[in-house]
Amino acid sequence: MTLHCQLKSLISETDLEISTQQINLLIQYIELLVKWNKAYNLTAVRDPNDMLIKHIMDSLMVGKYLKGQKFIDVGTGPGLPGIPLAILNPDKNFVLLDSLGKRITFLRQVVFQLKLKNVQPELSRVEKYRPEQLFDGVLSRAFSSLNDMVKWCKHLIAVEKGCFYALKGQYPADEIEQLPENIKMTASHQIVVPQLNGERHLIELKKNK
Repeated sequence: MTLHCQLKSLISETDLEISTQQINLLIQYIELLVKWNKAYNLTAVRDPNDMLIKHIMDSLMVGKYLKGQKFIDVGTGPGLPGIPLAILNPDKNFVLLDSLGKRITFLRQVVFQLKLKNVQPELSRVEKYRPEQLFDGVLSRAFSSLNDMVKWCKHLIAVEKGCFYALKGQYPADEIEQLPENIKMTASHQIVVPQLNGERHLIELKKNK
């Protein structure tokens, strides 16, 4: 089965509405990732079909929960979940932040080849990054704990409407209990990713006023 057919089959198991053009862009992204991965070692997932499930679908399934227009994907690595979400939501803007130069070089090539107008790769450590405008949402699946995420990213979002979106595996009950007093969990969603073994959760956190 071609990657196109495989991706269409996966999407058909969800309620996602994705155009043919968006599917083509997602496939182009995977092809670039496979090509660059050989030299740059961007992801431990080597098989393109596995990438569709573990990277593309895993990222896309959180899209419907994003509120706002301006997002930052912190510790984005090869652009996950930022690139798939940017393709899915051309009306929203995404800054992709990483501290490793080779990842940002790859992402700039992706943005150039896919002509993504709503993606801005940035090379920086998160604690040193100072945006001109605060973000509606901070996305990450890179942080080891929720505590680390809010500690390192608290300067990136507005108190009133800004939200942390943490992509996790199993429901992180212990981490939620250990959150600082000025952070509250506002929602948790169990994410069903087609053909993915294992649990996935999206945890939404906000700063208290």
